[in-house]
Amino acid sequence: MDVFINDIAAFLPNKPVGNEEIEDVLGKINGIPSRTKRIVLRNNKIKTRYYAIDPSNGQITHNNAELTACAVRNLNPYEGFQLNDIECLCCGTTSPDLLFPGHALMVLGELGLPPCEAITTSGICLSGITALKYAVMSVATGNTINAVATGSEISSSFMRAEFFKSPQNGGNNIEAEPFKAFDADFLRWMLSDAAGTIFVSGNKNKERLSLKIEWIEIISYAGELGTCMYSGGIKHDNGKVTGWRETKETNPEETPFLFSARQDIKLLEKEIVKTAMKRTLARVAEKRDIGPEDIDWFLPHYSSNFFREKFYNGMKDINFEIPYDRWFTNLYEKGNTGSASMFVILEEFFHSDRLKKGQNILCFIPESGRFSHGFMMLKVV
Repeated sequence: MDVFINDIAAFLPNKPVGNEEIEDVLGKINGIPSRTKRIVLRNNKIKTRYYAIDPSNGQITHNNAELTACAVRNLNPYEGFQLNDIECLCCGTTSPDLLFPGHALMVLGELGLPPCEAITTSGICLSGITALKYAVMSVATGNTINAVATGSEISSSFMRAEFFKSPQNGGNNIEAEPFKAFDADFLRWMLSDAAGTIFVSGNKNKERLSLKIEWIEIISYAGELGTCMYSGGIKHDNGKVTGWRETKETNPEETPFLFSARQDIKLLEKEIVKTAMKRTLARVAEKRDIGPEDIDWFLPHYSSNFFREKFYNGMKDINFEIPYDRWFTNLYEKGNTGSASMFVILEEFFHSDRLKKGQNILCFIPESGRFSHGFMMLKVV
């Protein structure tokens, strides 16, 4: 039943985009520079990110399937590896190129692989880790000898100015209430494009270290809590969400903006730390009988530096404090790449000199869509 990560690869399109270049690439909403950009960037502390957009002409350079295929082609789990060796392909994303067929099928077609199992997982940040969990279970149960999981996003495609409604009263009281900045257009200054991929099998690497997947826990509170982050619909004051098919029930003024990414900031502020740390981590720690002393490295995916201290304090509140010197993230250089984030973080970490045999690595993937969170434990072997 043992499953090991043999290799991790990532692909980030084009050159990194600095803070002063964002609106040059994505465009200005209604031709007006953002009034919240400076505040949001100060809070998230992201310095560079990547877009699948040619800055010279605004044309998209990669679709999601192409982006994902580029990452898969970068895999090299063992000498002589060929893409045709892949027996199961599991792909998660928030931003597929089509409503259907599934994203994994489009990636399979882009790679030109021979017939194999192909699984698509949907969602937001958790869609990548759910793809990985399926890949792990496929190998653990003996269904396949190996499997490849991916997480990918092409967020820039719907972060362009034409997809956005100008924020109402943007910038007012933002210094005093930073969540107001998020409510306006914070996603434009945070989200980035990338694809990451993980190759798993039942065998450890012979010549180098591997990561043994001890467990993956995913818990959702969607049965209790309302929709927080969404696209393709309108959220009403009563909490009900109207989907894009039901256009007769929407305000005509909202119709052009149905596919803008949005966030219920009040609900986010109230629930994200409580559900992620005080409920999910506490539950997982009890179930898996682990404490902070068992963790050598903590790899969190948080969307903004704004949440770093909040998650840390949430861990302290349940006596699961992991000091910052045991945290690793590349958010500030790579941006928030959604479902690809943990793959992008792990890719850099895996190929660094930080890994030592016997270390335990705890990965944390929160999702605010309807408050679902994942934790994964890896051991260096």
